[in-house]
Amino acid sequence: MSSVGTRTSAPTATPAAGRISGPVWAALGVVYVVWGSTYLGIRVVVESMPALFSGAVRFLAAGALLLALLAVREGVGVLKVTGRQLAASGAVGLLLLVGGNGGVVIAEGSVPSGLAALLVAAVPLYVVVLRTVSGDRPGWAALAGVLLGLGGLAVLAVPGSGGSVKLGGVLLVLAAGVSWAVGSFASARLPMPGNPLVASAYEMLIGGAGCAVVSLLRGEQHGLHLGEVTTRSWVALAYLVLVGSLLGFTAYAWLLQRAPLGLVSTYAYVNPVVAVFLGWLVLGERLTGAELLGGLIVVAAVCVVVTTARRGKA
Repeated sequence: MSSVGTRTSAPTATPAAGRISGPVWAALGVVYVVWGSTYLGIRVVVESMPALFSGAVRFLAAGALLLALLAVREGVGVLKVTGRQLAASGAVGLLLLVGGNGGVVIAEGSVPSGLAALLVAAVPLYVVVLRTVSGDRPGWAALAGVLLGLGGLAVLAVPGSGGSVKLGGVLLVLAAGVSWAVGSFASARLPMPGNPLVASAYEMLIGGAGCAVVSLLRGEQHGLHLGEVTTRSWVALAYLVLVGSLLGFTAYAWLLQRAPLGLVSTYAYVNPVVAVFLGWLVLGERLTGAELLGGLIVVAAVCVVVTTARRGKA
């Protein structure tokens, strides 16, 4: 799961096949590294800041900045949407950012960032399941990839396989992945705004507001003491707003218009590698043998699903 809150529907026009240009590789590099690094950023933020409070600040700030940039660049008129489009953006934003990203943020209070990324990597597998349930039959290779991935998730989630990691945190990340998958799946079927940047801005604003409401319901305000928030948590939050939510999304949105969707989707199995590496390098996180095995199985399964999609067989 990226931590950005973007639309994940395919573009209306399929980019022409051909040699991959330098700018495409550069944008892919941004998505690979930036989205992979957001798991580390979240882990650092929740060290001294309430989980959903941080999510509310992040997405409200990013959404407001994106709306302002769009208004300056393209005029205020670009922000106009219908009531149905706003409602659709709100529904997707709540699924992606409250249920999806919010669940990961809460879980990372007890789950290492690398493990969380490995668990979230299974989102493309859930999307295949949703396609199957809706009557869009994927190929056998994709279904085999799902079964392989579920086996990997079982290894990751077995009680005790994560050492000191609590099963509840693992299950919360899995549930968050399902919410992200449902939001991603729904975004291609709801009457979203035609401009994906506008859609994402409203998703972030409504999702951020949802995070704020849930934060209040959880009583996070009682444990919030701004004076006790560390400098590195503030820096990590600023990174998530400016780099994770704005730069990462912009690169992703541009890629959807300039590169094959199958190629863009490779972030799903590159992000966990980046997250695991950064968790080890910066926070000294360690994964058990079982976690590494389960993670490798999940990443392999996602590779199968994405590869079959690129070949038009999924």
